[in-house]
Amino acid sequence: MILIKNLPQDSAIQREIHGEAAEWSISDHLLAATVDHLAVANWMFQAVNSSEDDDTPEPPKPVPRPGVKDEDGEDPEEGSTEEGAEAISPGALARFFG
Repeated sequence: MILIKNLPQDSAIQREIHGEAAEWSISDHLLAATVDHLAVANWMFQAVNSSEDDDTPEPPKPVPRPGVKDEDGEDPEEGSTEEGAEAISPGALARFFG
């Protein structure tokens, strides 16, 4: 049992038990979070600096993570928006950032 518990994360047994989540390390999760935050920052910049109110870009979809499903229970490979996320107008962003 000690040998099985201490197998590397990418071993066949770990993949069988945990699925695709076994292949993601802490670094992979942090990198996905970084990509998500940069995408949101770029989206905010574009939304605030767009010339027309009707030309608001779609908010970015987060990087799919293993074992995470959206609020509709759809496949994580299709991407999802963050739970509770609402569309924010460029005017509201401009007022927030002053």
